[in-house]
Amino acid sequence: MSDGAHSVAATAVRSALAGGTVEATLSAFCQALVAAGVPLRRAVVGLDTLHPVLLGRIVLWEGDRGEAVASSYARGAEAEAERSWLNSPFHHLYDSGEALVRRRIRLGEGLGEFAVVDDLAASGGTDYLACITRLGDGIVLGEADCVFSSWATGAPEGFDDRHVALVEESLPALALAVVALGTRNVAETLVETYLGRDAGRRVLRGQIDRGRAEAVEAVIWFSDLAGFTRIADRDAGAVIELLNTYAEPLVGAIEAAGGQVLKLIGDGILATFGLNGGAAGSEAGCAAALDAAVGAFDRVAVINRERGAAGLATTQPYVGLHTGRVFYGNVGSVDRLDFTVVGPAVNEASRIAALCRSLDQPLLASQAFAAGCGPARGRLVSVGRYALRGVARPTELFTLDPDAGRA
Repeated sequence: MSDGAHSVAATAVRSALAGGTVEATLSAFCQALVAAGVPLRRAVVGLDTLHPVLLGRIVLWEGDRGEAVASSYARGAEAEAERSWLNSPFHHLYDSGEALVRRRIRLGEGLGEFAVVDDLAASGGTDYLACITRLGDGIVLGEADCVFSSWATGAPEGFDDRHVALVEESLPALALAVVALGTRNVAETLVETYLGRDAGRRVLRGQIDRGRAEAVEAVIWFSDLAGFTRIADRDAGAVIELLNTYAEPLVGAIEAAGGQVLKLIGDGILATFGLNGGAAGSEAGCAAALDAAVGAFDRVAVINRERGAAGLATTQPYVGLHTGRVFYGNVGSVDRLDFTVVGPAVNEASRIAALCRSLDQPLLASQAFAAGCGPARGRLVSVGRYALRGVARPTELFTLDPDAGRA
């Protein structure tokens, strides 16, 4: 590796070790190339990612802007996006096994072959490199088995051989830096997606000891779907579609109100509000849980109208709300842990949700929840005292008062 390439590569490594973003690292790398004499005008780095909605990220650096910007592309891309990929230099590299494609635009190379080359030619581009840096099996996550990059200039003579060699020699360091920074993003996405936001962050901070649990006051949400077993028995093939359709408005409403979904248990959802909130937090958590329930019911009503019109099966969530002390932390075996909440209060929330069917109420809240609501207590109305399975004493239950309006 030449001294110039070594210096450029070291810039990428230092940025990654400092915990910078992919955008900052690409910017520093491009500026180092320019300082080394490469007449760089535009650079792009692309990396697939392990994300339930997003397929990958593109980071763009332009010399007249100075700072790189990132954008994402979604799974299930439109047909036009798929065609763009199939006609791109990156797809050519991926399929051919080549490591680099160069098109000297000033000589007319690549015109009509790749749309990006045509676009660069129209804006004064003179030379273009597209590169692929393949990753070994040991660092591949999901479909992210390579890093794509492209490099363009508007210099009258384009790139010379030294410029191309500088990019090629220093590129592995940039790819490794991008993968290292991207892996952190992947880890955050995975733990927050599967464990919940707060639980995921705690795990990443090192709270992974088996049996380590914190006693906290929390507002507990437990919900399931009316008639789910009957619907599943009637059309087993539609179960996943049904669960996803109704999980979206429920989870969305919970998170929009500041709650955290800890578990999806078939058609059931376990969530919390106001963890570690104390007395004032309890009021805020209770109000947030009520907001989430009302928001979820509104969203589900829209879905049910649309599905009903299309002749599809519909359902309705039953929501049980309770507040109390729970143990929040790692529970399980040596080889399989679950970061969740456990305790009698969680069981009681589940029992309250189960009573919604027999009482024909979409939502039931415990006496403890109502007592902790503060001003939001005016949104609830009592439905009487009931015995809960496994709970020693009957408790008064509450539902949303249809005449109370919204907070």
